[in-house]
Amino acid sequence: MSRLGLRFAVFSALFLVSWIVGVANGAEVDPAVLKACPGYRATDVKTQSNGLAAQLQLAGRACNVFGSDLPVLSLDVVYETVDRIHVKIKDAKSQRYEVPESVVPRPNATHGVTSKLANIVFEYTTSPFSFTIKRRQTGEVIFSTVNNPIIFEPQYLRLKTSLPNSPNIYGLGEHTEPFRLPPENTTRTLWSRDAFGIPPGTNLYGNHPIYFEHRTTGTHGVLLLNSNGMDIKLRKDISTGYSLEYNVIGGVFDFYFLSGSTSDPVEVARQYAQIAGLPAEVPYWSFGLHQCRFGYKADYIDIAGVISNYSAAGIPLETMWTDIDYMDRRRIFTVDPVYFPLDRMREIVKYLHDHNQRYVVLMTDPAVGVITDNYGPYTRGKALDVWLKAANGSDELGVVWPGVTVFPDWFHPKVTKYWNGEFQRFYNPDTGLDIDGAWIDMNEPSSFCEFPCDNPWEQAVQLNFPPPRTNPPPPPDAPIFGNDTKLRKRDELDLLDPPYKINNAATGGQLSSRTASSNAKHANGLVEYDTHNLFGTMMSITTRDALLTLRPGKRTLVITRSTFVGAGAHVGKWLGDSLSLWEHYRFSIAGMLGFASVYQLPMVGSDICGFSGNTTETLCARWATLGSFYPFMRNHNDDISNSQEFYRWPIVAAAAKNGIDIRYRLLDYIYTAFHQAHVDGTPVLNPLWFKYPKDSATFGIDLQFFYGNSILVSPVTEENSTSVNIYLPKDIFYDFKTLSPVQGQGSTVQLNNVSFTDIPVHIKGGSILPLRAKSQMTTAELRKTNFELVIAPGIGGKASGELYFDDGESIENPTSTTVKFSFSDRTLTVSGSYSFPIGAKVASVKFLNVNSAPSVVRTDRGTLHSSQVSYDPETMVIAVRTELDFTHDISIQYI
Repeated sequence: MSRLGLRFAVFSALFLVSWIVGVANGAEVDPAVLKACPGYRATDVKTQSNGLAAQLQLAGRACNVFGSDLPVLSLDVVYETVDRIHVKIKDAKSQRYEVPESVVPRPNATHGVTSKLANIVFEYTTSPFSFTIKRRQTGEVIFSTVNNPIIFEPQYLRLKTSLPNSPNIYGLGEHTEPFRLPPENTTRTLWSRDAFGIPPGTNLYGNHPIYFEHRTTGTHGVLLLNSNGMDIKLRKDISTGYSLEYNVIGGVFDFYFLSGSTSDPVEVARQYAQIAGLPAEVPYWSFGLHQCRFGYKADYIDIAGVISNYSAAGIPLETMWTDIDYMDRRRIFTVDPVYFPLDRMREIVKYLHDHNQRYVVLMTDPAVGVITDNYGPYTRGKALDVWLKAANGSDELGVVWPGVTVFPDWFHPKVTKYWNGEFQRFYNPDTGLDIDGAWIDMNEPSSFCEFPCDNPWEQAVQLNFPPPRTNPPPPPDAPIFGNDTKLRKRDELDLLDPPYKINNAATGGQLSSRTASSNAKHANGLVEYDTHNLFGTMMSITTRDALLTLRPGKRTLVITRSTFVGAGAHVGKWLGDSLSLWEHYRFSIAGMLGFASVYQLPMVGSDICGFSGNTTETLCARWATLGSFYPFMRNHNDDISNSQEFYRWPIVAAAAKNGIDIRYRLLDYIYTAFHQAHVDGTPVLNPLWFKYPKDSATFGIDLQFFYGNSILVSPVTEENSTSVNIYLPKDIFYDFKTLSPVQGQGSTVQLNNVSFTDIPVHIKGGSILPLRAKSQMTTAELRKTNFELVIAPGIGGKASGELYFDDGESIENPTSTTVKFSFSDRTLTVSGSYSFPIGAKVASVKFLNVNSAPSVVRTDRGTLHSSQVSYDPETMVIAVRTELDFTHDISIQYI
């Protein structure tokens, strides 16, 4: 939800204009001009066992491309761990803006390690200064600025590295490019904007200046920790080959180089988690189906009807959401007293909780309406003086849904007090709305006020904000349901129109277009020019803290739109305002792979069936099955498109039921994967090359993915097709539905007759899955359902797996159960610690790819009766009925 109520055709036109303007706006400089710049020479080099420090002196006549070259820079190199080198280049004479540690805490590296122990090494040339990062064992260069002079000016920083032929680059989001970025001519612009339609080739809501590069010789990562606007250009030059070039409009060069691994790509993800932070652990219930719409505008009866209809259709609905429709004149922290009266909304929330369902959450935007008459959220914030300030010291104004608005200053020392107070008042379980999580939007921040926004009051009138309701009010008694550093003065810099123009796709291309002014000031002296890209993440952190205060001791779910490095340690993310198009259905896979496998933000998903435009029955059916494998599964669309709840078409309802059935049976496997991500950063979703790093055919695949280590998902991706070509690496797999073995040959396989209610899913050989024996209508009921263990041996006949289980909601769990499964020589071994009672038994065990029926099956407690064992020669599956508790170690052997 982020645009005006215009027709879809107008949306499409804006989409195209935005894209054209953005492309025309990017700054391209003759490479010969840049290459002729003098660069710097290293002087006063001081080497220590864990790094070095030096001064960099301008090495010749300044080129002054977009300002005056700084004459002296400082260089600091620290070997922080055996796998991480920190390289910082900054102004030696005065302090410049750097990403505050209050937003992105730096990893603890007080002493570092001796360089001789490191897996990668920093080498440099004195004059002209350049540096190279190499693998110690092989000498392979993974980053090099050789022959590319560094440019460092007040509002333009440029640094360029060479790349190998046809490089495999992933990351640099947020974007709707292919997962493997096209290396010949791609510009990735990082500057948060309200990006309706998520157009390819443009800057979107969030910013993650991290990339992974994969080669058959290994995988490494590079993070530029800088929140200023930037263009990152991937180019191919006929004479010099491939390159990656940073063009940044402020801050410093603050690089982290990650060695990754020569054999396991997952290692680089874990290493990045040490910088970005480990993903927040979310509650068990958050993996259920979520339903929302911008357009439940009729009234509270509409919302109650949706809940009832899901139940009547037999489709499990875990959590109901509401968009801004509930608000009184679009004002946050209010309910419309006529259309969504508080007592009736509390009745809906109570009904959900009584049925083991959840309520997340009234949409909360950052923009607060400037309303002085009896509107506490504004007057209380004004009294605390927590609003972002314009350059002249007055409150920075925008135009958002309630009309003229102000924006919280997330750096203000009293903003947490303000935000917590509003949450405590409005979401009070006893007197307000007892929410289970939060949804925050429009936090780029977005504003509908056209630049330069000199008269927001007039623009609010022109836009008719807040929009009036068009339907009659409902009867009130209708039955339902049943510490940052100070910087040097910035007066000499052009904060509104810097000399280097990044490729901002917002209307007109100005930094301040459709957002807060880039010269707006924070309470600590920082300006939006530097911190704009942090706004959404800072709101996320503050909102999560408010919910933890409201619900002490319990994990929460916060879903945001705008993100930066480290956001995943606090919140989840949805992929924004997608369109109901097959192309966007496909975009969603690469989008969530970026967030879950690169940016350490695994609780991610797209609006199922698309946010804007009228979906079709077949698209929505396919999207319902694909969405069942999004970590965050939510159906959501806008107010001018047709309703698309899953129960509205028979085929879609059947597809949703089938997809959710698979998801819920896998839910403990999914929950275990998320716990592991929280412990060490192991990705929840994996591109195929993470599992088959030597197979070059996997490097560009972004229409298939692994959920966790074991589940290969291969959706049908073409309109109205019932077949799909999938790639199966040279390994053994098992059809999830039949459990029959499928031998991959490292080639493409066509699957035919895939119904619109189905999705191809395979189990990777070598896996043991702790499945629930059947699905349920809520996750609370699911937790009481018995398990079925599926043993899918690898090519060598072995398999392994694990299960983590706790109460599903506590932040600190004094007790939990962790189970390890292993299989070899026809014997399954179950071992672990069983502190937390699972409350369900192992009802059956299935051994896959067995050539003949067993003569006997025995457990550690004795031989099983033949009536407990069956064998299917067609699928080659032994099925063993058991009644084993997850309270002690177990072994089962067949002979």
